[in-house]
Amino acid sequence: MTKTWLTLLMLAAALIMGGATPTLAADATGEWARPGGSSKIRISACGSALCGKLIWLKSPRNDTANPDPAKRTRPLLGVQIVRSMKPTGKTNQWKGKVYNAEDGKTYTGFIQMPSANRMKLEGCVMGGLICKGETWTRIK
Repeated sequence: MTKTWLTLLMLAAALIMGGATPTLAADATGEWARPGGSSKIRISACGSALCGKLIWLKSPRNDTANPDPAKRTRPLLGVQIVRSMKPTGKTNQWKGKVYNAEDGKTYTGFIQMPSANRMKLEGCVMGGLICKGETWTRIK
């Protein structure tokens, strides 16, 4: 019994004395390029959340798949495709909404930062059970 307490005390001391350092959250704000280079988005703060707008398209087009007929003729350039992303409590992860202009649907979305210059953007259905994503590269 004394040996167990001594082991626990030594483990606690090791953690306190410098074993664990806090992990700083990566900065997801900036400009990002989609794999293949077909589009670029700018992630910025909007209130206490993160949002992202399309700032460049290799082949500019309209939002033809939008479920709102009034929005189908608007250009995609400038459309907010990432919105309301808030920290999840996990390091370098945010949760919010992602608009997919290819099918006109809005999904539960996640941003994960595996490194300072890579951002995984995912859209999920069924409460996050099924997700599809891409890893974007920082350009600014």
